[in-house]
Amino acid sequence: MTRTLITTPTFSRYSLEPWQILERAGAGPLRPYEDAALPAGELRARIGEVDALVVGMDRVTADLIAAAARLKVIAKHGVGVDTIDVNAARARGIPVVCAPGSNSRAVAEFTFGLILDATRRITASHQRVAQREWPKLFGPELAGRTLAVVGFGRIGRLLTGYALAFGMTVLAHDPYVDAEDISALGARPTPLDDCLARADVVSLHLPATAGASPLLDGRRLAAMKPGALLVNTARGDLVDETALAALLTEGHLGGAALDAFAHEPLGDSPLRTAPNVLLTSHMAACGHDANRTMGAMVAEDVVRVLAGEPPLHPAP
Repeated sequence: MTRTLITTPTFSRYSLEPWQILERAGAGPLRPYEDAALPAGELRARIGEVDALVVGMDRVTADLIAAAARLKVIAKHGVGVDTIDVNAARARGIPVVCAPGSNSRAVAEFTFGLILDATRRITASHQRVAQREWPKLFGPELAGRTLAVVGFGRIGRLLTGYALAFGMTVLAHDPYVDAEDISALGARPTPLDDCLARADVVSLHLPATAGASPLLDGRRLAAMKPGALLVNTARGDLVDETALAALLTEGHLGGAALDAFAHEPLGDSPLRTAPNVLLTSHMAACGHDANRTMGAMVAEDVVRVLAGEPPLHPAP
């Protein structure tokens, strides 16, 4: 029997379509845990018995791939494949597929929600009202403020549109996108260090590089505009979290809204007790429509590969 092991509890959470695609093809979908990710030890124990693997944020290492005797395809239930050793998979002839664009709007909308929440202190007010307080918390309007979008792919472009609609000035940094393309969407092409020095809000929308130092290390975080807000719905490895917590505590930065962390779930991090922090559980992509589209895209590619056909959405 062909078996598909699904490690992420969010697969097909809000639509049966992805599950049904696998079932109709006889691809034996199996999700051991409906409300939690498959533990790494159990993934290693099961990997030799499956033909297809659908993962979330799991680390799929070269050692794990080497132990997968039957594995024919690895599917990322999402977009970024930085947690998968794509080169090791290719060396074994195992395609890696993903779902590009499936969650872009969900992440962009969530990101702008974090910006509104953090600047106008919506969650902070809720928490205090729930404690029978009645505070009047002030924050800046977004019109006339400057947003720096670091990473100008699908999500960064959507976020730019939302910010412009609110009257913000948008700076954008992406060395892989032509300046003309950035300008055409209403943003201003800007070097990274200039973005950090000038922006009231900095939002990250690019992949992390395995083993690399954080893009926003202590020096770059300290170079941000005093009182600025940092938003990260991309990857936790992009930010030196200890330095960020220190700069928030010192009052140099005005706040941080974070949906991604270097280690997840978030453990004993200094960010937990830093002031003016909004922390969410890597849920920016968790939109109902995105969940259906993402699941269907990866399920269809799993079925294609198992049938000997090339995938429609191979990892870059």
